[in-house]
Amino acid sequence: MLYLLLESFFGEWQLTNLFRYISFRSGGALMTALVLVFLFGEPMIGWLRRKQGKGQPIRADGPESHIISKAGTPTMGGFMILLGVSVGTLLWGDLSNTYIWIVMFVTAGYGAIGFIDDYRKVTKQTTDGLGGKIKLMGEFGIALIAVVWSTHAARSYGVEPGVDTSLAFPFFKDLLLNLGPLFYIFGCLVIVGAGNAVNLTDGLDGLAIVPVMIAAATFGVIAYVVGRVDFTEYLQIHYTPGTGELLVFCAALIGAGLGFLWWNAPPAMIFMGDTGSLSLGGALGAIAVSIKHEIVLGIVGGLFVLEAVSVMVQVASFKLTGKRVFRMAPIHHHFEKKGWAEPTIVIRFWIIAVVLALIGLATLKLR
Repeated sequence: MLYLLLESFFGEWQLTNLFRYISFRSGGALMTALVLVFLFGEPMIGWLRRKQGKGQPIRADGPESHIISKAGTPTMGGFMILLGVSVGTLLWGDLSNTYIWIVMFVTAGYGAIGFIDDYRKVTKQTTDGLGGKIKLMGEFGIALIAVVWSTHAARSYGVEPGVDTSLAFPFFKDLLLNLGPLFYIFGCLVIVGAGNAVNLTDGLDGLAIVPVMIAAATFGVIAYVVGRVDFTEYLQIHYTPGTGELLVFCAALIGAGLGFLWWNAPPAMIFMGDTGSLSLGGALGAIAVSIKHEIVLGIVGGLFVLEAVSVMVQVASFKLTGKRVFRMAPIHHHFEKKGWAEPTIVIRFWIIAVVLALIGLATLKLR
């Protein structure tokens, strides 16, 4: 918003020239989101605690320690994150940029689905929220709109026909596979998969939010690079005009995530709930589709992939053989059952997320 308000003064007032730079506005978005979550965190936690009473229901079949340590903790903390991300992005982003609105649409839509799920769990005091089929239908519907919107946006920014529906491969120079209409299905799977993978990862204090911030930082850098023709020519990667503005959104997400971590650090005063985890995962998926780095999301978000795969393997094994591969799924609960302390699991998973992010960034140069 500030960019559009001050655009007519560029070149006249020297100070306004700062708003030309995505890097400056990204810093502003980060700090705005961070301060907002800091300021509203405590009042919001108190309000949610009063409204929710017993807080988020704890799985009866989960780790025994959770019944004692996490009972009564309010959920829906994703509101804090969404507030910071929305205000930071809308205030500092170029609102004429289509990609900003695409990612915001997915974030808000998945946040709404997560809110309904959280609300049903809290009001009925059950771990069964919104029905799985209804939830997935909503997620796929939002994702399909976003993917179609993204391809049209790419064409409007001058991307050649066929490239907008192509899959890019890391470690190869300009290798694109045109999926045609199948790209819409593929893009939906990326967004829905990312949303649910982050949702499955959100099971320990601070476990999901830090890897999300790491992935957001990584994709912010990639979005900025692929949105600049000079960088793409040097690195010999595909150019996606207009996507550089997504760095502002990613910066706002990092700021809001840092603010939320203040309240979510062990022992957590609030959980993000599906309101947060679904929306953040969906946002990462939408960014990956927009900048044509869907496969790289699987690398950078490898921790989320591992969590999701552990659940699928566990379910498949039990249905086919009646035996479990892990002591409990998702896999972070497996390590809890083995006796690992919660902070040990969380910090080691953070380390894995950092390593995977570095590998993801390396794909820009190693081709």
